[in-house]
Formats: sequence, structure tokens, C-alpha cells
Amino acid sequence: VQADGTEGNCVTFVLHDEDHTLGNSLRYMVMKNPDVEFCGYCITHPSESKINFRIQTRGALPAVEPFRKGLNDLMGVCQHVLNTFEVRHSWGAQG
Repeated sequence: VQADGTEGNCVTFVLHDEDHTLGNSLRYMVMKNPDVEFCGYCITHPSESKINFRIQTRGALPAVEPFRKGLNDLMGVCQHVLNTFEVRHSWGAQG
């Protein structure tokens, strides 16, 4: 991950080897934060596997904080889905 202006409340993060799968999910998680004024992403070019992910916060909150929280929240959701799948899959195999 590269970031342009990591100290401010408006930062563009460059995520390499990523696409809409992460971009849209992370945008959804970050936008749940009421301190986020704007969050969006774009694919730079179809032949490049990177996205520009921009966050703008209200007030003095550094944009990197909701970025980190969004990533952690998304990992938590993914872990919950994986655990639920494993429980149901193992239950189905036994019964």
C-alpha cells in the first residue's frame, strides 16, 4: 500500500494487486464510519491490477484511521463468514 499525504484528512491509498472485490467491500466498510465525509475508489486501468482508494474525513481525524478500521472490520466479517461456512460444512458432513 502506498499513500499520498498520510498525515491529513484527505488521502489517496494505492492498493497493488487488487480490484473491485476489495475496493467495493472496503468502501462499504469505511463509509459506515460517521466521521468519513467521502470514500471512493477507481481502477487506474483495466490492464493494471491496482486501485486508487481515497478517503476524506471530517475535522482533524487522519484518513488513515478509518482506513485501518475498515480493513480490520472487513477481516472480521470475512472471518465470521469462514467460521460459519466451516461449522455448517462440518455439520452437513457428519449428519
